[in-house]
Amino acid sequence: MSIDAAADANNPACAPMMVALPDSLADAKRRTTSSQATAAWGDPSVAVLRCGVTVPPPTTDKCVTINGVDWVTKENDDSWTFTTYGRDPATELILSTNKIPSDTALTEISAAASKIPASRACL
Repeated sequence: MSIDAAADANNPACAPMMVALPDSLADAKRRTTSSQATAAWGDPSVAVLRCGVTVPPPTTDKCVTINGVDWVTKENDDSWTFTTYGRDPATELILSTNKIPSDTALTEISAAASKIPASRACL
């Protein structure tokens, strides 16, 4: 699957997280992707992850904490975008709405995302 790498995808801090990602997310199996520090699950994909995206600044956007990892959330028409907050580099997870439960996906991804140390937290 072709995914554009994030600007900071070559950041060494992405490596431990990428190695820790699960082979499946909910019932979706992990797929091979074309770019460094990316992952996808499902065929067609129901979840896409990129490490090395821009670190979000302090925000009033909704933030949820799952297993010690803070995620800033944005809802679009057909997807949810979750970006780790307080971790550098940041990780972005895009989920197809109504195709994969966000709580399940975030729970399963947060263990890997926690491999990048937190320097701040949502309030």
